[in-house]
Amino acid sequence: MDFRLTDDQRALRRGVRDLLEGRFGRTGLRAAADSGGTLDRALWRELGAAGFFALRLPEADGGVGLGLPEAVLVFEEAGRALLPGPLAATHAAAGTVPGAADGSVVVTSVGEGLVAWLDEADVVVGDASGAVPIRSLDPLTPLHRVPGAQDAGGPVEILLTAAEQVGGAAATTDMAVAHAKRREQFGQVIGGFQAVKHLCAGMLVRAELARAAVRAASLTADPVEIAGAKLLADTAAAANARDCLQVFGGMGFTWEADVHLHLKRAWVRAGLRLPAARAEEVLAAAL
Repeated sequence: MDFRLTDDQRALRRGVRDLLEGRFGRTGLRAAADSGGTLDRALWRELGAAGFFALRLPEADGGVGLGLPEAVLVFEEAGRALLPGPLAATHAAAGTVPGAADGSVVVTSVGEGLVAWLDEADVVVGDASGAVPIRSLDPLTPLHRVPGAQDAGGPVEILLTAAEQVGGAAATTDMAVAHAKRREQFGQVIGGFQAVKHLCAGMLVRAELARAAVRAASLTADPVEIAGAKLLADTAAAANARDCLQVFGGMGFTWEADVHLHLKRAWVRAGLRLPAARAEEVLAAAL
């Protein structure tokens, strides 16, 4: 299987990264973290106008006319930027829920007994009756608990969530490497120490393995491959964030650093859609 990106795919990835860096850079990220879970509707509409949600809709229906492999690339960039909001649910609803495609409507869906952004959503997919607000680990993802709820998200939402996890794993790898190149200890940059080299190398391997699995699943859309990709992506996102904290040292645990935001988002994403125990059951049943 050839995972090399086409020129159009590279241009798409670059365009999305430029859009997010310009519209939701570090200043926007910190403002969102301090806002207590308020969704930026203007940004949501901008994403809609850029085709973020209508990416897989046919051009005849007002969409971009691309496929799941391209959606995975876009969501990887969203994960890298820690873009908040029920992105996968709204994307999956484009074409079926009026307004989802252009970003004028926010759609969320019930996950594993949890629903994110319930108060901000215009449409909820699944039964959210009896939802109770709970304190979220991630300050960028407000959560409600829905007792006894069944997961209303489909394979596309699971795969796009996995793609976000890959983006987070890649981002923390880049953060760790950049910090290791500039931080000095005992008269040399810490990137020269073998222990730090091993941490960064392990992060790269996890991120690339998860990326390959997610891209492969985007080509087949096979539920078993999606389960495997989600399992690898969850592991990569959480483990890479933890290792990034180790590279940063004590300053990585402070509120001013962004590392902890990646770790908390990775934990929340892992629990919202097809958590490890269920993904393992899917894979075991297919053996």
